[in-house]
Formats: sequence, structure tokens, C-alpha cells
Amino acid sequence: MQPITKRLTRDGWLLFSMRGVRMFAYGALSVVLVLYLSSQGITQGRIGLLLTMTLLGDTAISLWITTAADRLGRKRMLILGALLMVLVGAVFAGTASFPILIVVATIGVLSPSDKEVGPFLAIEQAALSHETAEQSRTAVFAWYQLVGSLAAALGTLLAGLACELFKEAGSTGSEIYRPVVLGYAAAGILLAAGFAWLSPAAEPSFAKHATETPRWLGLHKSRGVVLKLSALFALDAFGGGFVLQSIVAFWFQRRYALEPAALGSLLCVANLLAAGSALVAASLARRFGLIRTMVFTHLPSNVLLILVPLMPNLTWAVAVLLVRYSISQMDVPTRQSYTMAVVAPDERSAAAGITTLARSLGASLSPLIAGYLLADERWSSVPFFLAGGVKIAYDLLLWKGMQDEGRGMKAEG
Repeated sequence: MQPITKRLTRDGWLLFSMRGVRMFAYGALSVVLVLYLSSQGITQGRIGLLLTMTLLGDTAISLWITTAADRLGRKRMLILGALLMVLVGAVFAGTASFPILIVVATIGVLSPSDKEVGPFLAIEQAALSHETAEQSRTAVFAWYQLVGSLAAALGTLLAGLACELFKEAGSTGSEIYRPVVLGYAAAGILLAAGFAWLSPAAEPSFAKHATETPRWLGLHKSRGVVLKLSALFALDAFGGGFVLQSIVAFWFQRRYALEPAALGSLLCVANLLAAGSALVAASLARRFGLIRTMVFTHLPSNVLLILVPLMPNLTWAVAVLLVRYSISQMDVPTRQSYTMAVVAPDERSAAAGITTLARSLGASLSPLIAGYLLADERWSSVPFFLAGGVKIAYDLLLWKGMQDEGRGMKAEG
């Protein structure tokens, strides 16, 4: 594999760096978010509602920002997304008023897991595709995924350790977790400053000279395939919404009484395994093709997800979860590369935005259900079963619906 240093421009390095900062913040917040809200007296049902509104709000914000990015400026839209992160972190750290939290979570950018939310991923994918040779795209996206997973792993580890230190220092209740929430706001400030250094080369040069073509949300000839992919990705995300990392952390804390430091270490290792799998995915895609790699790595990971709550003790539950993480993210760089490959260059921001929006919309509904299931210990394991079942259905539908279009589409580079 050609070294990544020979594939990235100055803007590429900057986008990779900002991805690392953002995913560090997402990983850190995912460890404490549900615990922080619960420590403020917010019920599990209300927390589920808040997470749902968070993802619904991200969907609406992302749709507007990503479909306008190529027209209004990618750098400008990325800075706006960063400032919305600052808003959420500052308000969540400053108040426990549920109505205010709902409003801010809806209009801001808040990640309840170690996964991407908001407009960043779509715009960055489009910018990277614009500045990357076609034969290198899957490998670049694999490294992009690797950076994010490593940063999220480090965030989960340090957040858990920090909370343990705050607890030992005498902090109690929400004060144990509040510094991590403030750190999320600080990360947003750093992102805004970093995106300000993007050069004009990150903007779509074709936009200035493109002929007028009838468009729908920034799409023209690729509308059909993007809508099909969006429906499939929404189904996958709906399943994943049942097991957001913050929900998994809460489940392990309740089932096995794990302390924040132990939770952070567990999720750190999980993210490190996911990080390594990204590079393996690029090699597999080169040999077997994008669609096959997406399905045949994702399907067994979802079987393992169902098995986690069925394990007889903590050791087995952790082992199965970690094996699951070691293969669960191989579909991410291949999915991103496939989406960029099947659309025209002047549709990439819109295509990435709409498919990301579909994932956010799909994921926004399931946390509400999961919140009510978690409220009753008898049903607290059901989210794992629902997540695994729905995601298996996605894998089968993806294979059936996309194999013809994906036939012959091998990942190159």
C-alpha cells in the first residue's frame, strides 16, 4: 500500500487532523453523556427522547449545510458546524433544564456515540475525493477511518480516567462528568479555528464552470442510486441507534457495575480494534470488491452483537463485544468509497450529505425506544437483539439490491 503521506495534500492533512480532534471529543462524550444526564435526575425515557431529538436535529442541520456546501463554501459550512458543537457543549454544561437541553440538542451538533454526526463527514469526504486520485480513494478513506477510530479510542480512555480522578478528588454526581462536557465545547472551538485554515483548493472548482443542470437537493443523474443507498443506510443506522456507545456504556455500568475508568478502557480497546480493521478493509476491498467487503464483514459482527447480553459473565460479554468491534467497522471506508464512486464529481457533497442524513434519520428513532427499554432492567438487553436483527436485515438487503450495480466495482489503491 502506498504511504498515506504521498496521497494527501495540505488540506487533506488538515482535514485528517480535524477528524482526529472531533472524534476524540465524540469518544470522550460517549462515555459520560447518559451517565451525566442521569446524574442530573433525568429519567431514562427522557434521555432516550433527548438522544432521538439530537439525531433528528442533526439530520435537518446536516441536510441544509451539506446540500449548500458546494454553493456557499465548504470551509464556511464546516466552521458553522464547529460552532454548533460549541453551543451544545456550553449549554449542556451550564443547565439541567430539560426543555432547554431538548432545544439545544435539536439545533446543535451533539454526538451520543463515537460515530460521526453533523455535516462534517459529508463535506470532508467530498473534499478528500476532489483532491485524491480515484485509485487511492478507498485507501485514503480507510486511513481517514483509522484516524477517527484511534482518536475516539483515546477520547474514551482519557474521559474514563478523568472521571475517576474527579471522583477521587471529591467530586460527586454530575460534577464528575461536567468537565468532559466542557471539553466537548473546547473541541468545537479548536475545530472552528482549524477549518479557517482550509485553502480555496478544498472548494469544488467545477462549481464555478458547471452548466446548469436540473437538480434535486444537489443531485441530478445519480438521484436513483443515492436514494436506494440512503434507504439501506438508514435501515443500518436504525439498528445501530439501539446500541449507541453511550447506551452500551450505560448497559455495562448497570449490568456489571463498571466504574467510569473501566468503561473508558473497555471502549478504548474496542475503538482500537475498529481502527485496525479499517486498513484491513481496504485490502479486502481491493481483492473482493466493495460490496462483498461491506456485507461479509458486517454480517458476522451483527451476530456477535446479539450474543453480547447472552454471555454468562463480564469476561465473556467483553470478549464477544471486542471481537465484534474488530470487524464491525470494515464496511465504513468501503461504503464511503462506493458512494463517491457511483456519483458524479459535482454531486459528491450532496450525495455524501443525503446518505449521511439518511443514517442520522434512521438512527434518531431507535434511541427513544432503547431509552424506555433500559428503564426496566428486565428489558435492558433487548436493544442488542433489535440492533443485531435489523442490521442483519440490512446486510441481506444490501447484498440482494446492490450486487448487480456493485459487480465489477473493485476498490483500487
